[in-house]
Amino acid sequence: MTERARGELRVCETPEDVAAALADLFMADARSAIEARGSFFVALAGGRTPQAAYSLLVGTERRDAIDWAHVFIYFGDERCVPPESDESNYKMAFESFLSKVPVPPRNVHRMHGEDEHARAARAYAQLLVETMGELPRFDLVLLGMGKDGHTASLFPGTDPRTDEDQLVRAVFVKQHETHRLTLTPLVINNSLHVAIAVEGAAKAPALHAAREGPYDPVKYPVQIVLPHDGELTWLVDKAATAALPG
Repeated sequence: MTERARGELRVCETPEDVAAALADLFMADARSAIEARGSFFVALAGGRTPQAAYSLLVGTERRDAIDWAHVFIYFGDERCVPPESDESNYKMAFESFLSKVPVPPRNVHRMHGEDEHARAARAYAQLLVETMGELPRFDLVLLGMGKDGHTASLFPGTDPRTDEDQLVRAVFVKQHETHRLTLTPLVINNSLHVAIAVEGAAKAPALHAAREGPYDPVKYPVQIVLPHDGELTWLVDKAATAALPG
C-alpha cells in the first residue's frame, strides 16, 4: 500500500450502510471533541451519500447524543450560486440537516457563493482564521470522491497544490463550466480526522487508481488527501471496491 493510502478502509455492503457509518462517525467525533476540548469543528461535504448521512443525524438517537450548542459547522466546498439555489451545498445541508437539529445559527458558517469568487474565498479564509487560528484545524472534514477522482472542488487537470499557501481557493472547473470555492489541501491535511465516502460501481476505477495506482494528484486529486497529524478513513460500499485487490 502506498503512503498516501494509509488510513482505515471500511467496506460497507450498501450505500445506505455507508451513510449510516458516516453519521455514526460524525456523532462519535463530535462527542469526543466536545468532551476533550469543549467544541467540535466540522466541514461538511455535498453529494448524495453525505446528504443521506445528514438525514440520519436528525433521528432522535443520534441527534440527542450530540451537544449541538458546541458544534461549529463549515463547508469544504461550494458552488458559486446563491444559497437558495438547488445547486448549493449549503441549501442541501440546511434542508436535510441543519434546520432539523438545535445547532445555533451563529455556529453555521456557509461559503458565500453568490459573492465575487476571489472575494468570497478571501472572506472565508479570514473567517477560518478568526474562528480557528492562523492554521485552522478541523476535528472532522467530510469528503466525497467523484468518478473522475476529484474531491471537494479539487478537480483533475489542475495541480491541487496550486496556491498551496492559501486556505480557501476560488476555482473555475472547466469540466462543468462553473466557478466554485474550496478548502485547500493545506487545511484538509491539517485536520484531526478526514473521512472520504465513496459508493457505487462507477467509482471503482477511480478508487483503485487513487489507492493503488501511480501518484498523480493532477489526474486524481483525491490522492493529495493525507492528514499529516491526523486520521484518514475511507468509507466505501462493496460495489466501489470491485477493482481493488482482494
